[in-house]
Amino acid sequence: MFNVTKKSIQWGQETLTLETGKVARQADGSVIATLGETSVMANVTFAREQKPGQDFFPLTVHYQEKTYAAGKIPGGFFKREGRPSEKETLTSRLIDRPIRPLFVPGFKNEVLVICTVLSHDLVNDPDIVAMIAASAALTISGVPFMGPIGAARVGFANGEYVLNPEVADMDQLRMNPEQRLDLVVAGTKDAVMMVESEAYELSEAEMLGAVKFGHDAMQPVIDLIISLAEAAAKEPFDFQPADYSELYAKVKAAGEAQMRAAFAILDKQERTNAISAARDAVKAELTEDELANANLGSAFKKLESSILRGDVVANGKRIDGRDTKTVRPIVSEVGILPRTHGSALFTRGETQGLVITTLGTGEDEQIIDALHANYRSNFLLHYNFPPYSVGEVGRFGPPGRREIGHGKLAWRALQAVLPAPTDFPYTIRIVSEITESNGSSSMATVCGSSLSMMDAGVPLKAPVAGVAMGLILEEDGKWAVLTDILGDEDHLGDMDFKVAGTENGITSLQMDIKVAGITPAIMEQALAQAKDGRMHILGEMAKALSEGRSEFSAHAPRIETMTIPTDKIREVIGSGGKVIREIVEVSGAKVDINDDGVIKIASANAESIKKAYDMIYSIVAEPEEGKIYTGKVVKLVDFGAFVNFFGKRDGLVHVSQIANKRLQHPNEVLKEGQEVKVKLLGFDERGKVRLGMKMVDQETGEEIAPEAKEKADTAEA
Repeated sequence: MFNVTKKSIQWGQETLTLETGKVARQADGSVIATLGETSVMANVTFAREQKPGQDFFPLTVHYQEKTYAAGKIPGGFFKREGRPSEKETLTSRLIDRPIRPLFVPGFKNEVLVICTVLSHDLVNDPDIVAMIAASAALTISGVPFMGPIGAARVGFANGEYVLNPEVADMDQLRMNPEQRLDLVVAGTKDAVMMVESEAYELSEAEMLGAVKFGHDAMQPVIDLIISLAEAAAKEPFDFQPADYSELYAKVKAAGEAQMRAAFAILDKQERTNAISAARDAVKAELTEDELANANLGSAFKKLESSILRGDVVANGKRIDGRDTKTVRPIVSEVGILPRTHGSALFTRGETQGLVITTLGTGEDEQIIDALHANYRSNFLLHYNFPPYSVGEVGRFGPPGRREIGHGKLAWRALQAVLPAPTDFPYTIRIVSEITESNGSSSMATVCGSSLSMMDAGVPLKAPVAGVAMGLILEEDGKWAVLTDILGDEDHLGDMDFKVAGTENGITSLQMDIKVAGITPAIMEQALAQAKDGRMHILGEMAKALSEGRSEFSAHAPRIETMTIPTDKIREVIGSGGKVIREIVEVSGAKVDINDDGVIKIASANAESIKKAYDMIYSIVAEPEEGKIYTGKVVKLVDFGAFVNFFGKRDGLVHVSQIANKRLQHPNEVLKEGQEVKVKLLGFDERGKVRLGMKMVDQETGEEIAPEAKEKADTAEA
């Protein structure tokens, strides 16, 4: 009934298996990839005909995690998987980015890739397995795909590269000082196509070595996919790219001069309008059939690309007048919003980010229900890209895949310099509002976030800056690496290479390649130019602020931490939370208690923090013998007075210990509610507290010297 094909190799510490022919047989390509006990099913379907007028490639990739894969039931009311999580969205992008450039040029039929996590062993991250499964499914589906690709995760611990480190090693990376890198690399047999990483101040050489290590490590995976395809691939789909050479020739003849003049305009909006006018002028000379040609957009793009790319490679001159290494003018400003905890406005050329930092408490931490575990995050970064930032009218709503991806890139870049939670017990939320965009708003977010956090008083280990690099690679092998690329250079170029870091090293590297054939020499030059650009940007940022402010905003909360014995937590919380609610109500401070006995007390008012601290201390601390306390008389009896002296602790002052004279009854010198100074004399055989008053000066609270006490006793006698 089933015609199953299965191929396996030993890959690193685990066995990697690819299987097809048993499940989802109506899909064009279906593969289940298993690494260890982590299994991902990838299914590929594609349309046999192109939609009329289709002028872009409609590839859609979905990665979905099923909680049953880890033996869990979803939380929430509906108890089923809902909207994609951040991890699912990011992994969908991770799969999309390296495969998209490998479809045959001109292919514009719809393609759908769905990757489903079926089993998770909590050791091997399913994202790498999903990338391999998707590549294999595409390779056997018959779709015109120039793969396969392989993928690998690379760690860097104790000076050694590690292939596919375990989930536990990558989880909460900044809490593990031995592990300094989480890098995902994907590529073909000959070229690297995509890199995504979070690093802890690695040198350029170390990062380049990690990329090379990952590319070498994925070669057996590519061979495995080819072996599977040789046994189980379907007949290739008969696709011949449309010949639009005549159309291109006419577009070029009609519009090259006007288009070249448009690209010479330095201002983005003026240039955009001029390019649009040039397009309209060309269209006015085309026939109805030519206007309806689905390749008209490709013809325009080819013309624009040839103009932009040719000048850069031939003359080293870019459309805004810069050479290949110059960073656009930068203006950095901080503290521009009066009520926020920290704010910065970072402007680089025509790209601008307004970045705001808010400090919160443990209550504000994000609880993440991941497939492998539930955990909390005290660092949040949200990136927004409204249509007005590029002068357009467009969709405005919840963040899309692009916003989530750009925000996560900036988040990764800043992780390495955050203070340890034990040193800075705040939840940090950053919001980047992109107000203008013409090239790498994600790197502007990195720079603005660094400044904004320092303005809020966050003690960063070092400022972080980011820069986007581009590449023009011509058919004759000539190439040019561009520093701080514009939007047009990204759109019409061959590489988007983003590098962020401190003066000491790289903290994040993201690379997307649009052509096969990026050599180590090109990557090495891109990293070197990126370092020069980063150092320049850090210098410009330092003109506004070079380190965290010593004082918080008046509107930011202050947090004080204290640690109590774990067996005292119940006493602080009280029955049904009664005690902790009373502390919060009386003091006006927020109080968070962790299971390990660490208590965080937060308020913008120092007196509120002190009041809450004292109330908690009085509950958990033990009174010390020989120490003097201020208390209140709560009850008088014939044999003495009961004094509340330590939180809710009462003790007895025997009538003989009240004054340096004989008393018939305590009420001769005391009354209920009176404040007194008492010394803790000790505990009786039943553990009851014994207090004394006569050895304490009731005005100063100091203990009376023994010789003074003897004189007082003699005088009384």
